[in-house]
Amino acid sequence: MPELPDVETFRRYLSATSLHKKIKAVNIRSPEILEEVSADQLKEDLKGKHFETTVRHGKYLGVFLDSSKCLVMHFGMTGFLKYFMKAEKEPPHERLLISFTNGYHLAYDCQRKLGQITLADDFNQFIEDKNLGPDALASDLDFNTFKKAIIRRRASIKSVLINQKVIAGVGNVYSDEILFQAQIHPKIRGEQLRDEQLRRLFAAREKVLKTAIAHQANPENFPPSYITRDRSGSGKCPKCKRQLKKTRISGRTAYYCANCQKP
Repeated sequence: MPELPDVETFRRYLSATSLHKKIKAVNIRSPEILEEVSADQLKEDLKGKHFETTVRHGKYLGVFLDSSKCLVMHFGMTGFLKYFMKAEKEPPHERLLISFTNGYHLAYDCQRKLGQITLADDFNQFIEDKNLGPDALASDLDFNTFKKAIIRRRASIKSVLINQKVIAGVGNVYSDEILFQAQIHPKIRGEQLRDEQLRRLFAAREKVLKTAIAHQANPENFPPSYITRDRSGSGKCPKCKRQLKKTRISGRTAYYCANCQKP
């Protein structure tokens, strides 16, 4: 599932390709992915407009129009964006196609159709209505705010990190990496963490997410000290070389090193 680094990569991609271009046509191939907006309304509000700026909160990408409205996209399990001109470059599972007057197109592709697209009058209000926590890379997310959000939770720290109502943007894959880099076992409860562990966790959150963004969320390019490069049942810890363990937490598969991440 696209997490914060993936969506930030999409945001930068859209900003580099699709801003300040007049929208000529809008084709909605899968109206079932629309949330609280009809296909006709979305077409009416987009056609003839320009994308002006982009914003991201957690796993949500917002694109402001020159009408002040905001197109909001969530990418579900398999979503991504593609900017192209020629028909043979069109992605295979296109759900929304925006065509510009310059002859190029922006496609929202989502194979499993688990993503969502809507139109918001106020992006900040949209985020508030979704009851999302602070963005995991927000400049105003300081250690004390982070600590308070974590220690009041009785759930496992893995579950806390992927709870979007606590902190927005971290999902299954990056929660494993953050915990590995912080040397914290995924099943320890948030309320059990010592101050020193919380500080390691706080630092690892920023380090891991920014590193992933710098490498365009491509695990193959991550540093060799990251378990995401070999996150599987046969994967080995990059530090001690022991085989990674696998467990289920909150319905998700978690990978960790039992030697480096002791309970």
